[in-house]
This record gives sequence, C-alpha cells and structure tokens, in this order.
Amino acid sequence: MRTSALSAKVLALHAAVVVILFALNFVLPAYHHSVLARVMLLAVFAMGYNILFGYAGLLSLGHAMFFSAGLYGAGLTAYHLGWSMPAGFAAGIACGALLALVIGVLALRTTGVAFMIVTMMFAQVFYLLTFYFAEWTRGDGGIVLGRETRRIVVGDVHLDMTEPTTRYMLALAVFSIVLFITLIAVRSAFGRVLVAIRENEERTRMLGFDTFANKLAAVVLSGTICATAGAAYALLFGYIGSTFAGVQYSILPLLWVLLGGAATTLGPFVGTLFMYYVIDITSSYTSAYLLIVGAALILLVLFFPKGILGTIRERWVKWLP
Repeated sequence: MRTSALSAKVLALHAAVVVILFALNFVLPAYHHSVLARVMLLAVFAMGYNILFGYAGLLSLGHAMFFSAGLYGAGLTAYHLGWSMPAGFAAGIACGALLALVIGVLALRTTGVAFMIVTMMFAQVFYLLTFYFAEWTRGDGGIVLGRETRRIVVGDVHLDMTEPTTRYMLALAVFSIVLFITLIAVRSAFGRVLVAIRENEERTRMLGFDTFANKLAAVVLSGTICATAGAAYALLFGYIGSTFAGVQYSILPLLWVLLGGAATTLGPFVGTLFMYYVIDITSSYTSAYLLIVGAALILLVLFFPKGILGTIRERWVKWLP
C-alpha cells in the first residue's frame, strides 16, 4: 500500500474516533457522560506512558509523579494563588515537563530493572512530599476546587467546568490534541529512532544516533503528556489529593497500555476504557469483583497476548499504527 494512502487511512481512523466521542456527548446518559470524560483524561495519561514504555522500551514505575505534578501544579496555583484556569493549566504542564527533564537526566544513567527501581523511588519521594507539605496539599484529604475557581471568562464568554457538557468537551479537546501529537511523534523520524532503541540500543548507537538524547526527549515528552492529563483532571473534576501520587497510579497506566496494546496509538484509550468499565460493571454486582476482573484479564492475555489492538494489528489489520 502506498504511503500516502496508508497515512490517509490512519488519519481517517483517528478522526473517526474523535467524531464518535463527540457524538456520544449528545446521547450518553449523565452517569456514562461523566465516566467517559474521566476515561479520556486517564487515557491521555496512558498515552504519555506508552511513549516511554511502548515505543522506547523503558519500563517506568514512577509515572504517577508526572501525573501528580500536573495535578498539583494546576490545582495548588488555582487554589492558593488564585490563578485563572488557563494559567493553572499551563503551570501544571510546566511542572511536569521540568520534573521529567530532571528525573530523566538522573534516571537514564541506569538501564533495565535499575531504571524501573529508580523511577519508583523518585515517585515514592514525591508521594511522601505530598504529606510533608500537608499544610499546602492536605495530604490524603486533598483539596476540592470551588466552582468559582473552575471557570474561564473571556469577554462575554463564561465556561463553567462544573457543567457536564463543558467538562466533556474540554476533556475531548485535550484527548484529541494529545492523540494527534502522539500520532505525529511516533510516525516521525524521532519515533522510529525510539523503536530502534527499544529493539537494539547498541546497534542504534553504532549507526550514529545519540541514544541518551533521544531517550531523554522521550522521558520529557512522556512526562509532559502525563502532566497535561493531571492538570486537566484537577481543573475539570475539581479534586487534588495524595492518592494520585501513590504507586498504584504508576501501575495503572502500565496495565492500560498492556491491555490496549503497547506501541499502538489508540491502544491506551482502548485499554483504559476496557479496564474502567470492567471494574465499574462488576463492582456493581458483587464485592468480589476483583476475582471477575482477574479472570477477564487472564482470558484477554491468553487470546490477545499483545493487547487488544496490538493483537488485531499482528493478525488482521497490519496498517494499524
């Protein structure tokens, strides 16, 4: 298949996903409307993780700190300093990008299991800091952002983030922008270098590529996307707390990516959507819902060993990005 035709199919697929999500805004009942808005932002978190794990092959257990950096960067500036939502959102992204740069420079001195452990240790330090500075963060209790804080006023236009449709559309906007940024990044020369590093870093270095610089760029891009998800989550849903910095929020994006398909652009969304609804539906019927979730995950791994979209791409639809 010609490259231009392939690119058109890929773009059409991603545009169709965005259009379907846009249309769902008008037909979903109130409960699922709110759930899908939350899923889209968590999928952005998973997309950021996928850049590093799926494409660069770097297993991190510390991505909760990037999500939380965006969460606290946006939430605390809005709550304590009275910053507007756009300014708080930008502050959250900047905090995540700066933290990712610092962590990347330090953690990339290690490889393999050591990299995983180092990122987990940094994340635990960040988690403990949210309790140490409880005067500002309020620890596990967290902070609820008031309605007056979650508004955007531009001239005569007033956007209220507590209004379900506004929240959904802004979540969709963040999801769509990050989705296409991810698609462009992974299909660029930079994305191909990351895949080469994942497959054989030594050979990639011998070909003349600066593997450290490319991996650092991947860490920064990954951390920035995760911080974007955290900043949007804080402002759209109005809550920030230490729970989001816990180790479980470093494991969840890994699980979502593996379920949807690592190194696929839509895999993180599919994995997040699947996992969220499996837990949501089963927990409404039984207190032993984790047993059902575990059985569903085992079946999925057996029949879709590379994740849902990863296996579909391998077996049937070869052009899936």
